[in-house]
This record gives sequence, C-alpha cells and structure tokens, in this order.
Amino acid sequence: MAQLACAPALSPFPPGDRPDARALYRRLERAFDAAFGGALNPLKHLGALAFLLFWLLAVSGVILYIVLDTSAQGAYRSIDELSRGPWTFGSGLRGLHRYAADAFAFVTLAHLAREWLLGRFNGFRKFSWLTGVPLVPLLYVCAIGGFWLNWDRLGQFSAIATAEWFDALPFLASPLARNFLSGAVSDRLFSLFVFVHLGVPLLLVFGLWFHIQRIARAEVFPRRALAMGTTLALSALALAVPVRSQGPADLALAPGALSLDWLLLFMHPLAAATSNAFVWLVLGTALAGLFALPFLRPARTQPVATVDPANCNGCRRCADDCPYSAITMAPHPNGRAGVQVAVVKSEMCSSCGICAGACPSSTPFRKTQLLVTGIDMPQLPIADLRRRLLQGLAAMRGERRFVVFGCDHGAAVQALAAPDVLPLSLVCAGMLPPSFIEYALRGGADGVLVAGCSEDGCEFRLGQRWTAQRLAGEREPHLRRSVPATHWKAVWADAGEEAALRDALDELRRQARGPADVSRVEACA
Repeated sequence: MAQLACAPALSPFPPGDRPDARALYRRLERAFDAAFGGALNPLKHLGALAFLLFWLLAVSGVILYIVLDTSAQGAYRSIDELSRGPWTFGSGLRGLHRYAADAFAFVTLAHLAREWLLGRFNGFRKFSWLTGVPLVPLLYVCAIGGFWLNWDRLGQFSAIATAEWFDALPFLASPLARNFLSGAVSDRLFSLFVFVHLGVPLLLVFGLWFHIQRIARAEVFPRRALAMGTTLALSALALAVPVRSQGPADLALAPGALSLDWLLLFMHPLAAATSNAFVWLVLGTALAGLFALPFLRPARTQPVATVDPANCNGCRRCADDCPYSAITMAPHPNGRAGVQVAVVKSEMCSSCGICAGACPSSTPFRKTQLLVTGIDMPQLPIADLRRRLLQGLAAMRGERRFVVFGCDHGAAVQALAAPDVLPLSLVCAGMLPPSFIEYALRGGADGVLVAGCSEDGCEFRLGQRWTAQRLAGEREPHLRRSVPATHWKAVWADAGEEAALRDALDELRRQARGPADVSRVEACA
C-alpha cells in the first residue's frame, strides 16, 4: 500500500524535553473541552479573555475616575463613600474593577505559560512573543498604581515599598522613599499616581494592538457565552465579597496587619522576606530569559509557501485564509491592468499549507499530467498528494477501500493503517482542497474521513475552522453538494485521541455500505 510520507510535526523542543508537562496540559485542555466545548473552553481562549478583562477594567475604571477626588486628602474619602454598604452599585463596580485586575493578571500569565509550554515563541511566532512579554510589566505597573490611588493603608504600604524598591537601584542619587517618609503627600505627587494608573494603560492599549499585528483575524473578544459568563462571575464575586478600604493612609504611623493582594502585590512580601536587590535580580532575570527564549531555541526552518504567477489568478483566497497575514497581493508580473498575484512574506509564513487548500487551482480534477498550482508547499505539493492518493488506491486489494486525510498535529491517522485504509497525513487539515474528497471517491474509495485538530485547537489557529466551513459549503473552495454525505465524514481530535478516529472510521464503514454515486477517474502518472 502506498502511503503519503510526510515529515513529522516539528517541535522546538529536543526529544524528552517537558513531554510530561505538555501531555498533562493537553489532557487538562481536553477535560475542559468535554465540559465546555472547544468554542467555550477558557484554556483555548486565554488571549481573548485577557482582552475582555482589559476592557472591563477600562470601562469600570472610567466610571470610578469620574467620582474619584484626585487629591491626596479627598481620594480615600471619595472611594470609601462610593463602596460603603454591601449590594450597592458603587461597591459592585469597585469590586468588579479589582477582581477584573486580578483575573487580567492571572489570565495573561496563564496565556504566557501556555504559549511557552507549547513551544509557540520562535520562528513565525517570534514577533508576537517579543511584543507580548513587555505587556506583563506594564500590566503590573498599572495594577500597583491602582492601589496608590485609593490611598488607604495598603496603598501607603505599597507606595513606600515601591519607592524603597527603586532605591535599591545604584544609579538613583536621591532616595525616593524620603518623599513618602517625611511629611504629607502633596497633590502634585498624587497627580503622579493618577498618571501612572491612567497613563500606563494607554501604553498597554498600544502594546496590545502591536502584539496582534501579524495575526489575521485575531480573537480580541471571546464567544458571547464565555464573555457573559466571565462578566457575570466577576460581578457576582464583587457583590458577594465586597472590596473594602483598610483605613486612611497616615504617614505618621507604620501600617499594621494588612490584607494583601498576593497576585498583584507579590513583590512587596518577597522583598520583605529577602531584599529589594534580590527582587530586582529575580524579576530582571525572568524578563531577560523570556526575551532571550526565541533566540536560545531557534525554530527549525521549513520551506515556505511558493507562488507560481502563471497559475495565480489573484483571487485573494490564500491571503484571506492565511492565519498570520503572511500573504499580500501585488500587481501581476504580466503587466495586465487590475490583475494581481500573491506574494509570500517568508519570515511570517508558518508553512501550514492552508493557502494551498484555499487556492482554486489546487483541484485534482485539472486535466494535466504535471499539476502546478497558484500557491503550493514545496515539501508536499498538491500534485504529489494527488499522485500518492491514486497510487495508494490502486495498490489496495480489498473489497472496500477507505481514505483518511489527517493532520500532523492532530490525532495520528497512521494508527488507522489497514489493508482497506489509506492514511494520508498533511501539515494541517486546512491544506486539503475539499475537491480531494470527491476525487478519492471517483478514484475508487468507498468512503473518505477528514481528520484535524479539535475545535479551536488548531496548531495554526484557523486550519480546523476553515476546513469545517469549506466542507459545510460556507467557505470557498467548498465541497460540492453532489458528493454523497453518506460516503464522507469529518472528525476533530487532538494527538492522543486516536480512539475518536477509529470510532469515526467505524461509523463511516457502517454508513457507506454501497458504492458512492460518482463517476470514476483515471489514474494520473
């Protein structure tokens, strides 16, 4: 039996490096899939949740700023009056702002950890990683400044501890803590607190915008049910456990026992337990390590998509479907007015092949011995896929024959190899032109199974989604409605879920009992 020989899924990690941690995380993600479904799985939408939480912070913060007295003497009183009494609008709004800040930090750190654990920090993803890392310190600067604005005992403690932390830097001539330890805080200094808490978020907005520049159709807002559920959960928490001030700040007194926010103010107790210099060393080393990671573990180079101008009609489907905005359109070299050709930016190309699956010239029905498409992957050309498909079908000697098109990053289709099954694995399920299903049936297959990563779990973000829409006739190129639905099936399963493939294949065997009502095709050389 001829089988399609594809390179295995490439990983930036050497063999044996953190396989257990990645497997455990994937298992956790699958458990959340079972509970919420892929579309509402919070572990798969951490970036979108972070955007949602940021906007919750922005909206609630604007309202709070309207009622805030931005003077050193009036700040505490205005916030305390707003949040006095349980189950009030002011108390709920303040709690929502505070708990959204905690959730924003937690989700952002979880998003960073997930991308690191899955090895998504180098190659074509390096830009997103390097622009995402600076957002973490900006987030914490903004959050810590928010405690100062309340100017209660916790805000006083944080402001003084932060000033002492900066005093540990050798290049500061005058100790900053002296400004807080001698006399009262002036309105001018309090205006600096306001700027820190309101000005830094503007940098954060720009950073978030910059972070997603190379991501097509970036998910900046989660699905409605997930967004509503998150907002309602935070609102309920804000009403059930109100946030309270811890007494007005008094520089003449050292703050006593305080209720700390350990997620946002962790650096203060850490500095108290060790030293300010040690905290600088730990945080500086961690930040430098995150920035250096893409360079310490460079990605393995893979051939990028190539364009053949003679077969490119400028339809833009490849540019529209590219998950990382690696394809743009330019004037066609033939010089004809209004005609364009696709251009691939090699440094942004993920080598996923989704563009090849989108190209109208990728149909195997083209009457040509040498099939050349408008855009293709050098490591697995569409012509090679057609040849291997027909050779594999011709080599099968059973009464029934089934073809399984799979994905290198999803459940392994090679596990289904059998005398009556031809498994063909692609870089991504999105690389498969839908016409290959009809072509395989016409070539003698009794059924075709298309497999890819789980819903919203595609290694290349959009491959599973585009494939599902193409097969459903919702996206071009689409599977023709004349193809009998009883003779093909799609299943979405991640690596380790090969049992789901077997179940889907067994179901296809049962439903595809008779031959497909399609014409046969001649084998190509």
